[in-house]
Amino acid sequence: MSSTPVRISNPSSIHKPLGYSHVAQVTAGKLIYIAGQVAQDVSGALVGKDDFRAQLQQIFSNLNAALESAGASFTDVVKLNYFCCERVPASDLPIVREIRDRFVNTSSPPISTFVFVSRLVRAEWLIEIEAVAAVSENTSSR
Repeated sequence: MSSTPVRISNPSSIHKPLGYSHVAQVTAGKLIYIAGQVAQDVSGALVGKDDFRAQLQQIFSNLNAALESAGASFTDVVKLNYFCCERVPASDLPIVREIRDRFVNTSSPPISTFVFVSRLVRAEWLIEIEAVAAVSENTSSR
């Protein structure tokens, strides 16, 4: 994490996670909550109709823009929540990590929750992702 006192850990009393961490402890600074992002560009147009990879790329770009607008970056992200439509085949799930790993610190990945839902608000959306970031007070006013 950047200059914020955040400790990412994996207690030895819990199974070793693959691609995420179990605990993010924020001891100082400011928390930033990013609303669920979907595959819409700046004009509101859908990006990647029926294309899981394209939707993920747009979503992570949107998350990045939202983080930057709040004076943060992906290095400050402590939690990601994924809401994926159940119609997305399990064989496509490695794409999530592939795209995510272009943005997050893979040696100390954020904690995360991944759930399948029957559908999102708009039927054309395949996945929605929200984030929580922690930044030190002096960098959050950028």
